[in-house]
Amino acid sequence: MAHYFSERPEGGARPGTTGSVTLVLPDLHLRLATGGGMFSPGRIDPGTRVLLETVPPPPATGDLLDLGCGYGPIALTMATRAPQATVWAVDVNRAALELCAANATAHGLYRVRSMHADEVPPDVRFAAIWSNPAIRIGKPALHAMLTRWLDRLAPGGAAHLVVQKHLGSDSLQRWLAGQGHPVTRVASRSSYRILKVEAKVESR
Repeated sequence: MAHYFSERPEGGARPGTTGSVTLVLPDLHLRLATGGGMFSPGRIDPGTRVLLETVPPPPATGDLLDLGCGYGPIALTMATRAPQATVWAVDVNRAALELCAANATAHGLYRVRSMHADEVPPDVRFAAIWSNPAIRIGKPALHAMLTRWLDRLAPGGAAHLVVQKHLGSDSLQRWLAGQGHPVTRVASRSSYRILKVEAKVESR
């Protein structure tokens, strides 16, 4: 069965044939088009909400990454909070990328770049990464995905990941540390953990 982390999942929807959800945070109010075949189309996922309510403000400028953007709640929040930054909204789900782009345009957030993961220019380095990663793709794929993008943190940059405890937040934290990343649990709410991950400490 195709899943939302497939490139063209079954049940995908294009802009104009979708439902919608409302993202309300203390500093913003966004109505977002959603569709079938993508992550949490009927509501803002609780983990995403925990992330957006607890993560520190993004850098004001530079390149920011929403890894696994879906229809865009994280990317559009980053863009709203850092209007001079460029936000790369990255996913493998083409329908979700179309909706994310449409949502950004609808809110006048023209510095959001919705792009397939394989199309991001290789020289871009990220001042911040925010992600509700697709844990259900399995550990090998998850580890490969995180390695790929965490290695592109700019000097001084950091990633903030939200992971449910029962889906392996503690084991993921240990794995990241074992890969050489300074990693800290910076927030915990209900069953969700926010992990701050910094660039690898290079051995001398």
